[in-house]
Amino acid sequence: MGVEIERKFLLTGDDWRALGEPVLLRQGYLCTDPMRTVRVRIEGAQGVLTIKGKSVGATRGEWEYPIPLAEAAELLDRLCERPLIEKTRRRIAHAGFVWEVDEFLGENAGLAVAEIELPAEDTVFDKPAWVGQEVTGDQRYYNSSLSRTPYSRWTNP
Repeated sequence: MGVEIERKFLLTGDDWRALGEPVLLRQGYLCTDPMRTVRVRIEGAQGVLTIKGKSVGATRGEWEYPIPLAEAAELLDRLCERPLIEKTRRRIAHAGFVWEVDEFLGENAGLAVAEIELPAEDTVFDKPAWVGQEVTGDQRYYNSSLSRTPYSRWTNP
């Protein structure tokens, strides 16, 4: 079984914008059940199908499979729940780890988060100055939740 150990943070300031190369991601969900999610993503010219289990702390099962780009596009256009998630992602190396910084577009515009994947939940790491409040475990910030209740509809962000 694949395992993902990920922590998520809000951003402070704009210094992160000068780092990393932004890549457009388009993704949608075939299933957003809290016990399991099934996601289709196009990142650049690659299609990916991802299945994730229920989060326990910052850990959950994760399985990813490359799929043909045309099939990923068809799944996004025909079967995925609406709205789709669109965002730019920057991968930024800092103190031995890679931070993924997502700036959301469309109905989630105005939201930007940084994620770090860790080898263990208790791994110590250095936060860049542009990383702010931790939101790991706050389900509102899960991409699957943002597909159901986009950031633009939040009454109390």
